[in-house]
Amino acid sequence: MMSASGDVTTQGGGDRSGEAPTERLRVLLADDHHLFREGLRQLLESTGDVDVIAEAANGEEAIRLARELNPRVILMDINMPMVDGIRATEAITRSCPDTNVIVLTMFWEDDYAIQAVRAGAKGYLLKNARSEDVLRAVRLAASGGSAIDASLAPVLLREYHRMLTRNSDDEGRGSVLSQRDTTLLRLLAAGYNNRQIANELNLAESTVKNNLSSLFQKINVRDRTQAVLYAFAEGVVTKPVAS
Repeated sequence: MMSASGDVTTQGGGDRSGEAPTERLRVLLADDHHLFREGLRQLLESTGDVDVIAEAANGEEAIRLARELNPRVILMDINMPMVDGIRATEAITRSCPDTNVIVLTMFWEDDYAIQAVRAGAKGYLLKNARSEDVLRAVRLAASGGSAIDASLAPVLLREYHRMLTRNSDDEGRGSVLSQRDTTLLRLLAAGYNNRQIANELNLAESTVKNNLSSLFQKINVRDRTQAVLYAFAEGVVTKPVAS
């Protein structure tokens, strides 16, 4: 779904994306500009249910703090000293599977967005995003969804389609999706988390996790964000439209 502000978001049916979390969200900020981190901290903590548990001024520090503190969400800049945000995102998503990285950057170039999604980022927003869009992105990432700036969504879809074409000989690429696979992809694209999928399909949450793992292997993706891009690229789900 595309918000009125132009951010592409994937969110559940009704007002699920606006539900308050059952526990406080633990967020790590990674940006080499102190004043920007301070502004983000004030914005996030003004909500009353978000704790900024740490701040990192470079990618190396972000990796260390992520492994030590296991935050639910990281807001990650790209251009940082020591280790850049793309490499930090890749390291964190590999070693901290429960942590969701949102790239928040001034770089609008297509290549950075493609690299970020490949590295495992669950969202990609520009620093001129509205405050409410940043807050929405944090909540979506915490619940298993993703938020991508609308201007970059077509580029990501085209790149993902090219990647699928390059991998056309990979095992499973030609596999026919089952009705359950299609349903799972549509629910993922709608921003449903595992608990919501379980409720929707009347399944145990552990069964949903197993089904998603099998689906990701079948379509050769590594996470929910790439699965949603696959669904759009392959026409399983129609492209987001303005709400």
